[in-house]
Parts: sequence; C-alpha cells; structure tokens
Amino acid sequence: MTDQPSQIVRSDNARVFSSSPVGLSGVQRREIKKLLEALLYLSPALIIFTAFVFIPLVRSIWLSTYITDPIGRPVKFVGLLQYQRLFETPVFVNSFKRSLQFVLYTVPITLVLSMILALLGNLRLKRIDVFRMLFSVTIAVSAATASLIFMYLYHPALGMLNYMLSLVGIPAVPWLISEKTALLSVSLTTVWLQLGLNTVILLAGMQGIPEELYESAMIDGANAWHKFRSITVPMLSPTLFFLLIVDTLAAFQTFTQIHVMTSGGPLDSTNVLVFSIYREFYFNGKYGTAAAQSIMLFIIILVLTAIQFGVVEKRVHYE
Repeated sequence: MTDQPSQIVRSDNARVFSSSPVGLSGVQRREIKKLLEALLYLSPALIIFTAFVFIPLVRSIWLSTYITDPIGRPVKFVGLLQYQRLFETPVFVNSFKRSLQFVLYTVPITLVLSMILALLGNLRLKRIDVFRMLFSVTIAVSAATASLIFMYLYHPALGMLNYMLSLVGIPAVPWLISEKTALLSVSLTTVWLQLGLNTVILLAGMQGIPEELYESAMIDGANAWHKFRSITVPMLSPTLFFLLIVDTLAAFQTFTQIHVMTSGGPLDSTNVLVFSIYREFYFNGKYGTAAAQSIMLFIIILVLTAIQFGVVEKRVHYE
C-alpha cells in the first residue's frame, strides 16, 4: 500500500517530462536528421565557399585596417583611415566613375541587342538554326581572344573599322589611343563578348512562352508591337531581371579586356576599380589600400544589387 503513491508520482513525472518542450518529438528528430543529412551533402560546397570566399573576405577586411610593408605584412593598425583616404584620392574617385560609365555603356546595350537578336532567332524561317549558331559563337570565345581580335580591328592604320569608315568618308577614329574613345571601345568589345550568352538565354525564355497567348492576342486584333509589349516583355521579365543582375556584376568585375587592350590607359580613362585594385596590389605594393578598394567594390555591388531587387523586381511578372 505504501508503494502506490510513489508509483503514481513517478508516472506523473514521466508524463510531465514527455510533454515538456525540452523533450524532442518524433517529427522534430526527423527534421534534425534531415538537416544533418542536407549539411552532409552540402559540406563540400560549404568547405569550398569558406576557403575561397568567406575566409578571403574576412582577411581582406582585416588587412584593409592596416598599413603594410612592401611584402604585405601588417605594420600599423589605422582602422578606417584607409577608407577615408580612398575618397580623398583622385585615382579612386576616377576609377569609381569609370566603372559606373563602363556599366552604363555595356549593360543596357547588351540587353537591347540581345533582345533584338532573340526576336530574330525566334522567327520561324528556313535555316534559322544557322543564324542561331552564328550569334551564339561568342559563348566559346574567351575574353583574352576577343580582346586581341578587337585590338586588330581598332588598329589606327591597319584596322578594319577605320578602313570601313574611310570608304564612306568618315575620318579615322583613335579607338584605343584617345581618352575620349578608349572606354567606349573596350565596352563594345565586352558587349560583343556577352551578346551570345544573353541572346541564347532570352531565346530560351521566348520559346517557353505559351503559343496560346499570341493566338488569343491575334484574335483580339493585336499587332506585333502590342504582342511584344503586352506578352513577350512581361513573360520575359524574370529572364531580363536575371540578366540585368548578372551583366551588372560581370561589368563591375571586368578585368581581362582592360588588361589586354589598354592597361588602364590612356590617362587612366579605362582604369576601372578592378584594374585599380590589381595595380595597387601588384605594382604599387599597397596591400592595405588594395584591400580597402576591394571591400568598397564589394559594398558598391551589394548596394546596387539590393536596389535592383528592391526596385526593379517589383516590375517582374512571375507566373
């Protein structure tokens, strides 16, 4: 008789413990197991990202707060002084302006020309596959190869472009040797280089639009322009938004064309931020300044991407 109250107390305690939030239910245990399995599968990618992205980012932030010696060893902690000096340095301000100009020259032109080529490639014509193959050739061309090709085209005496201009009575253009035309010339090379991939992506998006939408628009009396404005553009808006983000990031990170064609000149007219970081690091030995510039480039890209997602994405039509 004396053991019954103690057994009742123990059973009550067991029920309280099992219903308490500290104990894990079967569903919770299964969710934790799934999470651990997912982390196991993702661990190779996480290790690579940590080694090549996160650790270098933290290292760059740390290095940007120090003045370094000629071999890159931190000598003196200066905090945010490096960032303050950047905006007081004409070279950095010029690089920032040149980078913005380069983005404005390349991204809109690439998107517009890609849309035109995709519309032409989407036509149902005989041998249209040959046309599609021709405009997609640039996908297989490297930036260095494209730069060398356009250097020959831009040659002031032997270049094909100036020869063609002379046939119609237009004087020769100093493509890469004038500070007024050098950045635009490099931009045209970049547009040509990115045109193929952008066109292929847009063409794939167009072929995914249901044909019934165009047939309904034809029944309602819509012409080609109305179908393009009311059907094609809204249905392609996710693809266009994706290309806007990708092309902007690629334009800010352009290096090969600048390095091969102009090396930042003439008169720093093509000295964009990425090339300025390269020159400060490898030639001037200012590792802290180069790290500060790289962090500023990261912040600029991050802010612009956030603005694009916050403003432009509102106009994107998702099915």
